[in-house]
Parts: sequence; C-alpha cells; structure tokens
Amino acid sequence: MTARGGGMARHARAKRRNGQRQRRVRLFKLFGVLVVVVIVVGAVTLDSLRTSNNPDTINKIKSVATPKSAQSTAPATTTSANARCPLTDLPAPNGQVPERPALAIKVGNDPGARPQSGLSQADVVYEVQAEGGITRFIAVFQCQSPPTVGPIRSLRWVDWHVVHQLGNPILVSAGGIIPDIQEVKAQGWLHYIDALSFTGPPFVRITSRVPPENLYGSPSEIWSLVGSKTPPPRLFDFSTKVPSGGSGVSTVAIPFSAAEDVSWQWSSTANRFLRFYSGQPAYGNSGEQLSATNVVIQFVNAPPGQYNESGPNSLGVHSQTVGQGTVWILRNGEIFKGRWVRRSLAQTTSYYLADGEQISLDPGQTWVEVVPNWVQASEVPAS
Repeated sequence: MTARGGGMARHARAKRRNGQRQRRVRLFKLFGVLVVVVIVVGAVTLDSLRTSNNPDTINKIKSVATPKSAQSTAPATTTSANARCPLTDLPAPNGQVPERPALAIKVGNDPGARPQSGLSQADVVYEVQAEGGITRFIAVFQCQSPPTVGPIRSLRWVDWHVVHQLGNPILVSAGGIIPDIQEVKAQGWLHYIDALSFTGPPFVRITSRVPPENLYGSPSEIWSLVGSKTPPPRLFDFSTKVPSGGSGVSTVAIPFSAAEDVSWQWSSTANRFLRFYSGQPAYGNSGEQLSATNVVIQFVNAPPGQYNESGPNSLGVHSQTVGQGTVWILRNGEIFKGRWVRRSLAQTTSYYLADGEQISLDPGQTWVEVVPNWVQASEVPAS
C-alpha cells in the first residue's frame, strides 16, 4: 500500500470513530432527557394521588391521559357520592350511574289506556300529539327501572325524531304503519324493538284489559336484549338555583283536544306540578297522582304526515322538534317564557330567555309537552 493509500485508510477509520462517538453522545443526552421527564411526571402523579384519595381525582387523571377523540359525551359511570343521573341530575342509585342506554317506551294515553304503569318512575316523559286528537307518551328510563311499563302502543314518526338526542337509545313500540317501521329500522344509531314480534318475555298481555291496551313490558328484561352499556348524554341544563325572569303560576292548561284536555297545577305542599285531565286528577296505576318537577311546554310546527295511521282520514302529526320556537318552562311554582333551540336531530334541545340566558331545570323528573302551534295553551297566575 502506498503512503497516500495508507493515509486515506487512517482518515476513514478516524472518521468512523468520530461518528460513533457523536452517536453515543446523542443517545446519552436523549436518555438523560427521558429520565428527567419520567422523574418529573412520576413526582407530579404521586403528589396528585397523595393530595386526594377521592376517586374523582383519579378519574380526572385518566381523562387527561385519554385522547379527546376517544372520550364519550355520556357521563362517566362512577361509584362516588357525586354520581348523578344523566337525565334528572338526581343522585345515582347506590352511588353508581347504571351502565345502560336510555330506554324509550311508547305508552298509550287513550282514556282506555289509563291509568298507565311506570310513568311516575320515568326519568323523562314526552307527550306528543297523535291523530284524532289523542296524545301518546314516550316514557324514558335510565336510572330507574319499574317492574312493568304500559300499555305499549304503536310507533309514530315523531318518536325517533324526539329520542335521537338521547345518544344511542332503545325505542320500544307495539308495531306501527309499514313506512314508519321501515324508516325507524334504518336508523343506525337506534336500537328499535317491536314488542309485537315477541310472544313472551320481556312482554306480556295482561288479562284485566282488552287489546290493544293490554301489552306491557319489563324494562330490566328489555335492557338485557341489547348489548350496549353506554348511558345517554345529559339532556338538560340543571341547577337548583331558580333563574331570574319567571313569574308565579297556579295552573297552565294545554287543551290538545276534548279527550286530552291537559292541565298542570302547582302544589306548594308537594313542591311539584300535578297533572289533571279536564280538571280531574290524572293517576298512575299504583294510585299516585302524576306529577313533575319540571314541565317543558314546547310549541312546534306540526304538519300532517303522508300516511293514514289508524284508518281513513287519520294522517299522522309530524311535530317538528328540530329548529326553534316558543317555550314555556314550569319549575318551582314559576313560569319562564322564552325560546327552544335544537340545531340537529343528534343535538339536545336548549331553552333561552329573551335576553339569551339559558333556562335551567330543577333536578328531578321532567315532562316535555310537544304542543302543535294550533293548540291554545293558557296560564292562571299565582294568587
């Protein structure tokens, strides 16, 4: 090898050694940074855990570590004393929000359907206009589970439009017209159950009533049919503080029709609004008068549907629950008048006073009256 060749070889070996030293230095620096990060994070986490034994503190740490896209909009299922039912904001039973979706059951309200079972135990009850001047209920359960609910009646167009704001709920009805059944089954976000497709549990025909007012269902057994364990999102804004801008009210009348002449009267003794039909108390199956902590009276456009629901000249009533309109809210013996806003089917409905302040509800059971604009509701101020 020439002197020139030997020099080039030595130069190459020196260059390789220098590169190896630089890589070792970079690795050592990176390792040092990682050690510092681990020590700092560990110290902060241990300090956080030492400062509180509250399970909520640990849940907050888990929430920070979870990517935002993976977090659910539904309330976390906890076992702390702070756990609240998502649809009522009342303390969760046994300190734990049940791991199950909202269950919406269509309940009849013809005079022959009364008294109904399970309405007093519902978290929320929607009253919606049907054809022929009658109304029907969508009784929604999540934290409570009565033994039976019914009588279960047939599907209407408005039903799945109302319950879409409950996340991925279960909707139960006793059949319905073919176009409605086809459309509701196409809703990928919804678990639809047709009670007429069962000949036994979780549904039963009772012998003390005649069809179609004799079909009842067991919520606990209905939940067992569906694998979902995700609770619904919070449906309302709740606060024990009474908003400003209300006025005392004694009675509010909602004359859907002669057969469904509904009114709500404030009872300071019960601290609730009591339900009446044509001035007579409305009772549940166990003998209690139906009542509510909050009554939301939501006035909506309600054009006729395309199809007859129960014979000739019985077009459905398509109450429009997306958009905005007038709302009256009853709580704590007062009435608050404002506007309701719901921007899409998947979003919940919000309520606002004229000045833009959101109207909160008192924690407890809520009845939502979905009232066509042609119904002339009225109020009697508190004396």
